[in-house]
This record gives sequence, structure tokens and C-alpha cells, in this order.
Amino acid sequence: MSSNWQQQVSLKPYNTFGIDVRARYFTQARDDAEARQALAEAAARQLPVLVVGGGSNLLLTRDIDALVLHMASRGRRLLSDDGERVVVEAEAGEPWHPFVQWSLEQGLCGLENLSLIPGTVGAAPMQNVGAYGVEIKDVFAGLTALDRETGQLRDFSLAECAFGYRDSLFKREPGRWLILRVRFALQRSLQAHLDYGPVRQRLVEQGVEQVTAKAISEAICSIRREKLPDPAELGNAGSFFKNPVVPVELAERIRGQYPTLVGYPQADGQVKLAAGWLIEQAGWKGHRDGDAGVHRLQSLVLVNYGQASGAQLHELAQRIQADILERFGVRLEMEPNLY
Repeated sequence: MSSNWQQQVSLKPYNTFGIDVRARYFTQARDDAEARQALAEAAARQLPVLVVGGGSNLLLTRDIDALVLHMASRGRRLLSDDGERVVVEAEAGEPWHPFVQWSLEQGLCGLENLSLIPGTVGAAPMQNVGAYGVEIKDVFAGLTALDRETGQLRDFSLAECAFGYRDSLFKREPGRWLILRVRFALQRSLQAHLDYGPVRQRLVEQGVEQVTAKAISEAICSIRREKLPDPAELGNAGSFFKNPVVPVELAERIRGQYPTLVGYPQADGQVKLAAGWLIEQAGWKGHRDGDAGVHRLQSLVLVNYGQASGAQLHELAQRIQADILERFGVRLEMEPNLY
């Protein structure tokens, strides 16, 4: 066993739910070479590997009988600058929000709507992270990943990533690709996205007369802090369920019974419903079973009040899913990866 491997390591610091399960083996990769070495040693020992970054998209329900590889690589750099379009690159282990703040300090626009999202840069493309009308795909300029089947490095273009709503090639091929670094195409000039959620209203409330990328970031941070609990204070993984996309006929049937239904027409003729609205209408907001609960201010967020197990949170999620299906005929899909 490598001298860098530890045994029976608690994963509580490595998942934002704060679930205290143990990894049979644990190691960190601070660069490409350490990542390759860890994967090679695990393959030689016929051990499965679970790769984690910030742990903000995980629900751990049991001890992990595998090597847990924590991506801890750091680094961010400007690759090109034509005076307007600037391509920046960040290593997979870079914490996401500090990276966004760094880009703003460079006078770059494009990531401001994605402020205060937990997790790491390497995890962001996995499910095409998005918020307030912007997704990773909108600012994506490429990434470099290690093919765990061949050991070769591969650069991915936007089209090759096959991004969808909270989806990507990397999510559909779990265990094959290890994302090492990601590139983003940012702008010197602001193209503001203000029409999703209360962003524009918050800017007015804050007395902002000249809208800048930093002002948008500060407004979104303010909104998120009000709506979402800080994982450092209350264990959670942010939005626990995806907003479901349903046929327009189903949306209209629900609206007939619930006129205040929140829905957004999609380009393919379907309607994206607000999962949080459905959960709140069903009475789950603020619900608590022991230390597993639904946040009192945001029904889309499941929380660990201290000692909840991953299995208890999963059981609560399943009950919510069953209730929403029975009440509305809508299937909710979990966002976090379940282990």
C-alpha cells in the first residue's frame, strides 16, 4: 500500500452534509502525477475508486469499501486575452466560489451569477452547475480529463461534453473520466443576466445604480445566504431535487388545481416546474424527523441537524418523492450522487 494512503478515514470533513462514514482507504491528489499513481495502485489492488472534490453533491449512506481519492490540486491562470475575450483555466481542486471571486478581481465577467455555489471547479462540469439563468455550458471553453480506461489525457470541447440540465457526458459515464482542469471563456464587458429570480429586485434594494459583475455577485450572494443554509453551520448539499420537466398537459392539469403553480416553458414545448414549490405545497417545508429534515426557509434543501445518517436523509427523500408523485403525478429526481 502506498505510504500516502490512510486507512479507515472519516469522510465527515469531505462531504457538506457532514455524514460521518469511513473510507477503507483515503488519499489526496495534488497534481496529475499523484492522481495517476493513486488510480494505478487502486487498479493493481482491484479496488474501486470514489473521487471527491468539495463533497457538495454527495449523500453517503454507508462506509465506503474503496479508495476515496480527494482532488486537492490548486492553480488558476489566464491562458489568452484578446482585449475582450479572456480564457482562464483552473485546476480541479480549486474551491469554486473563491475561483469566481478571483475572476471578478481580474475584471472578468461571466461567472458572477454562479457565485457562492459550494464545491470545486472539477465537479462543476459534471452536472453542468447552474444558477440564476447561467450554466457552466454558457461560459465553457474546454477541459482536460484523464481517461481511466486508457490512461490517456483528453481535451473536451463544449459539444463533446454533451451538457444538459444538471447533466453531462461525465455524469452519464461515471467512473471513466477524471477531470483535471477546466477552462472558461470570460469577457471584459458585462452581459448581465438579471431576469431569473429576484436578482434585479435585489440590486434595486441595494441601491445599485451602475450594474457591474461584482454588484451582481454581491446581490446573488446576499440572496443565497438568505435562502440557503451555510454547510459549515448546517449540513446540506444545496438543492436536493432537480426541477422536473413535464409535458405541458400535466403542467396545465396541476395548474387547474393549483393556480399559483411555478413553471417555465421550455424550447421543446415542455414545462420546467419548481421542485421547491411542489414540495412546499405538499407540506414538507420545515419537516423534521430526528436530525434529518427539510429546511424551514427553502423546501428544496434537505438538512442534517447534527447526527442524521445518510440512510435517514435518503429515506426522507424517498418519502418526499413518493408523496409528490402521488399528489401531482410528478417524479422528482435527486441531484446528489448516492453512495
